[in-house]
Amino acid sequence: MIRTAELLEQDLSFKSVDDKGSLFLIKAIREGINYSFFEEMLKYVPFSFLEWSRYLNLSERTLQRYKKENKPFQASFAERILEIRLLYKYGIEVFEDNGNFDSWLNTKSIALGGVKPKELLDTTFGINLVRDELTRIEHGVLA
Repeated sequence: MIRTAELLEQDLSFKSVDDKGSLFLIKAIREGINYSFFEEMLKYVPFSFLEWSRYLNLSERTLQRYKKENKPFQASFAERILEIRLLYKYGIEVFEDNGNFDSWLNTKSIALGGVKPKELLDTTFGINLVRDELTRIEHGVLA
């Protein structure tokens, strides 16, 4: 299993992931990521435990069990965790500020069908929609 320190050292975002970075992430996903990495990420990505349980399609109780047992997340959960981490880092790059990006995540978006961007993070398609919208914002295409 890839160590938490190795994952945290990788300063990856959607913009910076090259083939080498992608292969590293694939390896991390396949091996599973441990709870300590997730716990470190909780400090960086400001979603509640309840929101994370929804994004991972796990009950809060199951998520707490992962914590208690320091259990590694299996591939499907690890992939979602890393996708959200990459998306969050990209959002900060686009908005140049955590506060502005957090506000945007919590504001209903006409471009995203009138829902808050953070409400779409429970599926890969939703994450991709949010990422695409961030790319449009970054390039000044707001329609």
